[in-house]
Amino acid sequence: MLIASQIESLLFLSIKPLSVKKLAHMTGGSVSDVEQAIGKLIIEYNTAKRGIRIIENGSEYQMTTAPEHAELVADFVEEDLHGELTRPQLETLTVIAYRGPITKSELEQVRGVHCGLILRNLMMRGLIQTEEDPTKLQMVYTVTMDFLRTLGIASVKELPEYDALHAAETIDRLLEKP
Repeated sequence: MLIASQIESLLFLSIKPLSVKKLAHMTGGSVSDVEQAIGKLIIEYNTAKRGIRIIENGSEYQMTTAPEHAELVADFVEEDLHGELTRPQLETLTVIAYRGPITKSELEQVRGVHCGLILRNLMMRGLIQTEEDPTKLQMVYTVTMDFLRTLGIASVKELPEYDALHAAETIDRLLEKP
């Protein structure tokens, strides 16, 4: 049952669908164990009167809100997307702007806290994006053109003290720690 709990946590936090293979790798379980656990989770979430569903596309899975709550969720998201950025969102966005491209784990190492929900919100607002980094073999976060347009700059290099902060040795030392 531990693997189902682990999968549930990963699906809840992930901002994009997760494959069975990735879930197996992350939990240390076999593909068969993951498929069996997801099957049980789907029955639990998709047949009960719950606000969360697990959707499937091929061998990828993602948690989503229940369709019967679409209007309520849309109103909430609309308010959340157009309100002011919170302090944690601003901090996260600043780190990405000055240190990007940066992986989620590097970002969390710098900030010292989990950033999954903040990253999801910033992506929904169109301020950051992910791209595959072939050298790190991971997804990295960068700011978007909308971010630059909002600030009225042509490049992140136009941010105040960009050169000094982009190459800050303190952050480099922090990122070197295991």
